[in-house]
Amino acid sequence: MDNLSWNEFERVEMRVGTILEVNDFPEARKPAYQLTIDFGSEIGIRKTSAQITKRYQKEELLNRQIVAIVNFPKKQIGKFMSECLILGAVGADGDVILLAPDYKIQNGLRIG
Repeated sequence: MDNLSWNEFERVEMRVGTILEVNDFPEARKPAYQLTIDFGSEIGIRKTSAQITKRYQKEELLNRQIVAIVNFPKKQIGKFMSECLILGAVGADGDVILLAPDYKIQNGLRIG
């Protein structure tokens, strides 16, 4: 494992956002959802896809706060443009547990 410098870590923009919309993503190679996330007035609304269908139903993701990286380049996934990367712990079988704040907080707050 290569160590990051402190300056490299500081460049990663991890922010809190609230999931506004969840849709199936049937075109994805692996089961996934398309998510619309509110990161507050500074960053705005971003979209992403996430392979989190093993553990999460669409209804339970709505209005849930998550942590995501918002300063990666956009990535084309089929006809869908991913604009951020939500973070989660990945188990051996690919099961993802989302990272989230313990309490409801302001969208857009930076993780540090």
